[in-house]
Amino acid sequence: MKVTQHLWFEKDMAAAVSLYTSLIPGSKVVRSSAVMADNPSGPAGSVRMMSFTLGDQNYMAIEAGPLDPFNHAFSIMVECDTQAELDRLWDALKAGGAVEQCGWLRDRWGLSWQIAPRRLGELMSDPDPQVVRRVTEQMMRMVKLDIAPLEAAAKGS
Repeated sequence: MKVTQHLWFEKDMAAAVSLYTSLIPGSKVVRSSAVMADNPSGPAGSVRMMSFTLGDQNYMAIEAGPLDPFNHAFSIMVECDTQAELDRLWDALKAGGAVEQCGWLRDRWGLSWQIAPRRLGELMSDPDPQVVRRVTEQMMRMVKLDIAPLEAAAKGS
């Protein structure tokens, strides 16, 4: 059995997939094709599809004109090992998009992402509820997440 997330783009699907696969190590475009039959979204050849991976996750993208815009009901979370890795992804994905609180952003196609340090999950799993409270309060004050202030909050400094 294989599970695949599906993304519907109004336009610029190939540019989006190219950016996404260039940013996440181990990612690639698996297949690109056109729907070669007339369909509700357009004549034969006008609807494009791409299957790709982001890391170890499977995705299918379709470019078939307007339907429903992306919203927060579906998002992609990327856990980064270093601040440099987080900064690189954040800067690339926010270009032409919009940033939001707690490490969330929308890329220029409207897809929601949370770019988070792997360390945040570790800190949020601390057995001391006061550590978790301080880390959470620090995270809530951030837009782009920053590992050093999160670690300082965990230590109570």
